[in-house]
Amino acid sequence: MALPQEIPAGSRIVVRVIDGVDPTDHRTKFRDFVGHVRAWDGRTLELTRDAAANGSRPAQRVSIEADVIATIKPVPERPDIRP
Repeated sequence: MALPQEIPAGSRIVVRVIDGVDPTDHRTKFRDFVGHVRAWDGRTLELTRDAAANGSRPAQRVSIEADVIATIKPVPERPDIRP
């Protein structure tokens, strides 16, 4: 997959990364990261990963190397639901 040359900071995206090959079934495994772009230089994606919706994981900063990225897609913002 050809990665984009530019990704605007603040864009909300989902990034699917290759997480390796499972030793049991020999299938490629993937992991998804959803969050807002902090920076992209074509080699490293800096992302503020969204907190888990159920509160099990706080927001976190992650760096993802381009060579492990399988896909990048834009996603809409979460709805602002207040009790």
